[in-house]
Parts: sequence; C-alpha cells; structure tokens
Amino acid sequence: MLDAATLKNDFPILQQTVHDDVPLVYLDSAASAQKPQSVIDALSRIDSTVYANVHRGAHWLSDTSTALYEESREAIAAFIKAQKSHEVIFTTGTTGAINTVARSWGDANISAGDEILLTRLEHHSNIIPWQQLSERTGATIRWCDITEDGQLDLDDFESLLSERTKIVACTMASNVLGTYTPAKRITQLAHDAGAVVVLDAAQAVPHKSVDVTDLDADFIAFSAHKMLGPSGVGILYGKETLLEAMPPFLGGGSMIDVVSEEGFTTASLPAKFEAGTPAITPVLAFPSCIDYLRQVGMENIQQHEHALASYAHEQLEALGTINILGPHPDAKAGVVSFTVDNLHPHDLTHALDNQGVAIRAGHHCAMPLHRRLGISASARASFYVYNTREDVDKLIQAIAKAIELFS
Repeated sequence: MLDAATLKNDFPILQQTVHDDVPLVYLDSAASAQKPQSVIDALSRIDSTVYANVHRGAHWLSDTSTALYEESREAIAAFIKAQKSHEVIFTTGTTGAINTVARSWGDANISAGDEILLTRLEHHSNIIPWQQLSERTGATIRWCDITEDGQLDLDDFESLLSERTKIVACTMASNVLGTYTPAKRITQLAHDAGAVVVLDAAQAVPHKSVDVTDLDADFIAFSAHKMLGPSGVGILYGKETLLEAMPPFLGGGSMIDVVSEEGFTTASLPAKFEAGTPAITPVLAFPSCIDYLRQVGMENIQQHEHALASYAHEQLEALGTINILGPHPDAKAGVVSFTVDNLHPHDLTHALDNQGVAIRAGHHCAMPLHRRLGISASARASFYVYNTREDVDKLIQAIAKAIELFS
C-alpha cells in the first residue's frame, strides 16, 4: 500500500489553506487531478529550455522539441501497452479523441439503418458525438441499461447487439458511480457482432493498469489532466488498420504530405490526425506524470482507492441520512456519489466548501444516468494518490455539520 500522507507533500497546491485559514481537502480528482512538483517542474523546465514548434524547424530547439515530442508518444504507448507508437494520437483530450472517431471513422462508415450502442453510464462526451453522428447519417442509437446497483446490465447489452450494430461506445469506469465495466467482455461481444468498439478510459487509465492490446478495443480515449498531468492534451489510441483507413478529421499544417491547387495528400500516421500546432509543453511534460504513477505503482493506486472508497461507504452509511449511489466498492473506482435527505447537492457542496472540503455537485455531465437514477443531481467525492483516511474523516465531519446547519 502507498503512503498517501507522504505523497501529499509532493503536491504544492494541497499544502494551502482556504476560506480564512481552513486546510484544503481536495476530493474532486475525477474532474481534474492535481499535479505533483515533478510535473510542475517539467512544465517549467520545458518552457525554459527546449520549447519550440515541432516537426517544422531546421534548428536545434525545434529538433530537440520534436525528439521529445516523439519520446512522449513512445512513453504513452508503453504505458498503455500499445504495440506501435504511431497508434497513439495526441488530441485536446478525451472529448477531442472521441469526436475524432465519430467524425472520421463514423462519417466514413455509418449510414441510415445502422445502430450505435451506448450505455446509461456514459459521460456526455461519449454521448453527444454519437448523437451528432446519428443526426448526420440517420443511424439509430440504442441504450444499454444498468442494474439497480449501478452496474452494466450485460444481459441487456447482449440482447441489443445485432448485425445492425456498427459502433459500441462504452466507458471503462463511470465518472458518477465509479462503476468498472467489463470492458474486455464488452469488446469480445461487440466484435462477435461485427461492431467497432470505442472505450472512454478517462476514469480508468489514471487509476488502474490498462493494457490496450489485451483489451482488443478498436479505439481508447483518455486525458492527461485526470492522471496528475497537464490539461489540454489527451490520447486517442486506435488500431493501425483502422487509423490507416480513416480520413483525417482536421485539416491544416502537419497532417499533409503534398498540397497543390487541386488538392492534397495526407501524411502517414500519426501526423494525419494531428493538424496544427499541438499543445507542445503539455505533450512534452506528459511522461513526467507517467513516471510518477509508475513509481507509486498502478496496483498500489487501485488498492489505495478501494480502501478509501470502502471507508467512505462505511462512514457515510453511519450518518443515516445518506443515499450512496452505485455499486459496492469492490466493483468500482475511487468515486463515491451520494445524496443527502432533504438537502440539495449544491447546498451541501457550498457548505462543505466553506469548511475547506472540495467535492463536486450536479449532474457531472451525465444527465441520462441521473435521469435513470431518478434524481437531477448528486454530490461526488473522488479520491486519488494524495488522499488519506483523514480526508474522508473531514468529509464526514463536514457533511454532518452541513446536515445540522440545514436541519
């Protein structure tokens, strides 16, 4: 097990106080994780020593920056166990990655009468691009339901698959319930039906070991800012054969081979999908967060978050007026969403913020899921490497005080 109290010292932002000298307890890592000093130093060092545009220059700075850019790609490919580094495409984030698949593979392969299979667990970023694709093509969206304890209903999933299913888009871990989905089984079933699989791994890659080769999914998307890294950069992993056959999504510099008055030819992978000047500094700093996670150990991280989620469940249940959403901690990531009887999540969150405890309230960009749960909003505490049992205790104390305040 990791020593979260010691690791917390690596995160400068967590050492501060808020609201008249109240210590900060940060429990919103599912939205964005904080950065350790090593990542902050990497960002500063890059801008101070090697920053230049990549794949364009004919001078030392550009050559150095370009080499580091491609080293970042190789580091990420190794982290997710991709077989080829050019299967790793830099995007603006998970949202940008999923939109790339919808616009590129989707527009080229989907037509009226085809079906797109989604689940009730999805974030809006894995819903809206497919709804837009449906509007453009006339395809139909089908929805896989969840069980009463917030897990994917695999029987319903199998019943919805047919020869008309062309895309299956599914989260690997719900950002609301924390539910881990059986991604490998989903992929096998979808492939048996002839469908392409897109996995939203934004809440999985930061918290557990992910092997894209073993999963065998066709596309996988995730973001650096969820995994102690910089914002503004994400990853689309795609199988080489699919990426090669897909038209580029964005046009501009870097994604071309030859341009003439009559038209253009595309560059080879991965440049074909990386039009324009990228987020250079965040991309070059990406390996620094991977290094940190590797040093801590992904298995240690997963075990630590499970322990915190289990402890949070126990303490919340002891309050007596709490409705915890989703499955038992054994079936989910370090995310605990809940409602409090007779207390709106937004009011609760403001009361907690005044006590220095930062959580999230709202629909968490998952309106269909909240509608399925019969609520409009929930409160969410999410844990990461720097959170401790003491953080959970402060959360529980703050909730108890809020309940007393609003009663």
